[in-house]
Amino acid sequence: MEKKRDFNKEFKDTSDHKYAYNFDFDVMHPFMLRSFIPFFREGNLLELGSFKGDFTQRLIPHFDDITCVEASNEAIAGAQKKLEEKVKFYNVLFEEAALPNKYDNIILTHVLEHLDDPVSVLKRVNNEWLSDNGRFFLVCPNAKAPSRQIAVKMGIISHNSAVTLAEKEHGHRITYTLDTLERDARQAGLKVVHRSGIFFKALANFQWDRLLETDIISPEYLEGCYQLGQQYPDLCSSIFLMCEKGKPNV
Repeated sequence: MEKKRDFNKEFKDTSDHKYAYNFDFDVMHPFMLRSFIPFFREGNLLELGSFKGDFTQRLIPHFDDITCVEASNEAIAGAQKKLEEKVKFYNVLFEEAALPNKYDNIILTHVLEHLDDPVSVLKRVNNEWLSDNGRFFLVCPNAKAPSRQIAVKMGIISHNSAVTLAEKEHGHRITYTLDTLERDARQAGLKVVHRSGIFFKALANFQWDRLLETDIISPEYLEGCYQLGQQYPDLCSSIFLMCEKGKPNV
């Protein structure tokens, strides 16, 4: 019998690995939003997996109607303190959520790799939640990021798409590449309109956190890494698909 997951425990930091780093909040979040903005539709927004609301907070200037679905009640409590009454929250699993609306924008960032059955949730996005003219923004960590490939060469990780022990402790089930991410999106019936990468990354997150405390990294350098990532999506920290509604797939 499969052990029931503790979503509050999964987002806790461990002795040797954080769930989220300053690199995620201070570097990746702004560049993810920048990658999304040209594709946003007017209307409402659904964020699937809000964690403690840090990325949600960046979305508030762009949308008046935001709904978040989050499995961890502790994460929601933290997000509500930060966001006050500006966002509607549902503390429920994606697989069990009964949402009252369809949504013109749906965002799923660094969450799909945590799901036991990612394709079934992507089907719900396509078949039930995405409006006819809506857009779906899907971002996952990239198995082929140079930082990860270097770790393989160092013998720290067995292969690029491995799920490490630390990642398992945080609830990861898979490590995606662009082709496997697009495979699952298409299998769910979604129409992939745009594919890209977000931020060229040759260092691990903990290394980035140390560098960001110094004056070694300039805004110009960060901008260069972002632009290089557009040229080489396979060498990015994260991979990004923008999808539209396809034929319902059961």
